[in-house]
Amino acid sequence: MSKSLYRKYFDLVAAGTKTIEVRVKYLHLEDLAAGDTIRFRIKGTDETCDVNVLRVTEYPDFRALLDGEGPSNVNATASRDEQLANIRAIHPPKKEALGALAIEMKLTAHSD
Repeated sequence: MSKSLYRKYFDLVAAGTKTIEVRVKYLHLEDLAAGDTIRFRIKGTDETCDVNVLRVTEYPDFRALLDGEGPSNVNATASRDEQLANIRAIHPPKKEALGALAIEMKLTAHSD
């Protein structure tokens, strides 16, 4: 599975410091499970890194996800309130209403 990320989030994943990826609970992600591999790509580039999915947990919204997972696991460089605002700027209320997924991940050894 391949997914795009903004540079600032990609860099955190590639450094191994971002261990939780936040996604809207879209239908195409319903089969995502522990053991899967995700290849993240910086939007508009060929730069990638691979992660192994360790766990996928559903939450009713982004606030509950940040409280349940701990904001530092999502983005250690921003406060909880900053993260919530940033996530909601990317995903408007209509998308958040679908639910949120916390994808616990670990960088694979052979990532670029």
